[in-house]
Amino acid sequence: MSARRRLGILVAVGVIGLFACCGGTAAAFFIDGSDNSQSNASMASMACGGGGTLNPSGKLPEVDSLGDAQIHNAAVIISVGQQLNVPPRGWVIAIATALQESALTNLPNLGAANDHDSLGLFQQRPSQGWGTRQQILDPSYAARKFYEKMLAIPNWQQLPLTVVAQDVQRSAYPNAYAKHEPLATAVVNQLANNAGRAVGNLVNERCAQPGEVTASGWTVPVKGATITSGFRTAERPTHNGDDLAAPKGTPIHAAAAGVVTVVRCQASLNGEPYSCDQDGSISVQGCGWYVEILHAGNIITRYCHQIRHPNVVVGQQVTAGQVIGWVGDSGNSTGPHCHFEVHLNGDNSAAGAVDPVPFMNRQGAPLGAQQ
Repeated sequence: MSARRRLGILVAVGVIGLFACCGGTAAAFFIDGSDNSQSNASMASMACGGGGTLNPSGKLPEVDSLGDAQIHNAAVIISVGQQLNVPPRGWVIAIATALQESALTNLPNLGAANDHDSLGLFQQRPSQGWGTRQQILDPSYAARKFYEKMLAIPNWQQLPLTVVAQDVQRSAYPNAYAKHEPLATAVVNQLANNAGRAVGNLVNERCAQPGEVTASGWTVPVKGATITSGFRTAERPTHNGDDLAAPKGTPIHAAAAGVVTVVRCQASLNGEPYSCDQDGSISVQGCGWYVEILHAGNIITRYCHQIRHPNVVVGQQVTAGQVIGWVGDSGNSTGPHCHFEVHLNGDNSAAGAVDPVPFMNRQGAPLGAQQ
């Protein structure tokens, strides 16, 4: 499929970061618009949803600024996915793609404004073998054809949304799909019983384990971790993240697909540089070996105190669940752990900081037990 019209749509965006125990900043993007006043226990209990059975002709809830026709088309996409036993991750990818291609609007031929013979929700082209004009303008048919192409992509559930959408669509703007992932997840959560937070099939949806990706595109960064120090506690009011304690050498996974933007050793003692290839202490300042990743929706994650030079380089594209480094004790640290923070809107200052625990719960990827 060649270049096609691009209809704008407003999408809520956010940024996440993981910062050192000695400070940093954090914030969380709540896909469903909830505040963070619920207890961690109650949020964990509602973190993973189930797809249920969606009737596109029934009464549908409002989602963000989308109109009735857009919500109906999204419901059709989900319904077809359910009929084909496509996991919820596929629904998010399909809806994000339709948001980019048509703003979830079943577009006819727009004459001079049309991009070649592109039609419908996914701007599929009769001349490229997608079907007849009449077929493509049927949202159910169009969704089915999208899913058929998507399911033929090897390991599609582990790939970034942008990669999957581009493999199906062959767009002239391959990076444009990613910005719609947060809104697409919100739509799936609203229409399909929080299925955007789940991993697995339609019968047995559950929360993610490290390396497994939820429908929202997130995964647990450290397997079997215990939260030993929380976000901005009374004892540590400037602690802008959560400490995920695990044995040295435990793999650290990218929490979502994205691009590595920072790989750095940050450590000093008495104002002098301090090696990150050795254990730190309470006297050492800094994050130690750490990584930052830029994700869809302008979200940034940061992973601190790694045991040695991380397993990635700046500019590298990573997939959700990919091993980016290993738990260590470098920098301002008194025991092996990964310090994990969350930031919004590219703001990695203290002003943008919020607790990563509720954020990850809402993605269906709880961080771990709290001491």
